[in-house]
Amino acid sequence: MPRTRPTIANLAEAAGVSVATVNRILAGNGSVRPATIERVRDAADRIGFYGLGVIEARKQDALPRYKLGFLLQQSTRELYRLFGEKIIEAAERRRDEKIEPLVDFIDRLDPANIAERLGALGKVCDAVAIIAGDHPLISQKIAVLREQGTPVIAYITDLSAPDRAGFVGLDNWKLGRTAAWFIAQTTHAPGRVVPFIGNHRYQCQDISDASFRSYMREHAPHLAVEDSRPTHEEPQEAYQIVRELLENDGDLRGIYIAGGGISGVLRAMREAPEQRRRGLRVVCRDIGPETRKGLSEGLITAALCHPLQQASDELVDTMVSAMNSRNTGSVLQRIVPMEIITPESV
Repeated sequence: MPRTRPTIANLAEAAGVSVATVNRILAGNGSVRPATIERVRDAADRIGFYGLGVIEARKQDALPRYKLGFLLQQSTRELYRLFGEKIIEAAERRRDEKIEPLVDFIDRLDPANIAERLGALGKVCDAVAIIAGDHPLISQKIAVLREQGTPVIAYITDLSAPDRAGFVGLDNWKLGRTAAWFIAQTTHAPGRVVPFIGNHRYQCQDISDASFRSYMREHAPHLAVEDSRPTHEEPQEAYQIVRELLENDGDLRGIYIAGGGISGVLRAMREAPEQRRRGLRVVCRDIGPETRKGLSEGLITAALCHPLQQASDELVDTMVSAMNSRNTGSVLQRIVPMEIITPESV
């Protein structure tokens, strides 16, 4: 005998809901919670109900919709473009919401311009994530957006703004000490080490710079750590600094790149005689195509990176959580594990 096709009553019983609820879902003319639609959809799949496609469509229609803004830096840098791509992929992976990501890049990094662009993004989005140096103008704009009901999440580098809704990034104290460990453990001759930072206002760089020095004082007295050299996130400035160091300082043993400029560092190293760069250890943050090439050439000792897929997923999840807890006043801190890449693992 042919199998009897499951009825609406069978589906309601299998899902543990009323027939009226199933009818509302199928007709699409009533309010049903997404979790209930999901339960009915699973039951329909389990018993072979003929209207599975309709129920799946109703489930998609019932999902909450959010527009999330992401204010990243320097569209000319491959790393930030990669950040943007991974954020879009993370938004597409969400199954309990429909996320429309709006990724914006800012090339002029003065605080007033960043604050203005942050405000513009906040006007059209439900929540905003930002990578920026710490500055009162940015803190003030975050406070304004909070008053308007738009949470702001600090990404990669934290901010001191008390009105920020959260932070997603690495443990930068551990990152700096790990960078110091790599240089100290692979450098036995006495000499000097130079940290590079992009800007003193980036908390992630300032904290890792301090912890780098902390480790060196504790465990590597044979290495003298010089004052940090700011590159302002510009490869050309990093190139000039490294070129001068390689030309004039015979006891240079290590460079820690806490911020941007790695392409300039690598360019200077490639131009230097092999004997001069052979004993030099370089540790940097995060990995894009240029860093990957430097690792494969053996010019970089280690790259300490954000796990981009996990960090992007955490960022989107934190932004959704912040929207759902706007009135709690809590700051969401999400620390992702550090990924370590060496020439042998690239």
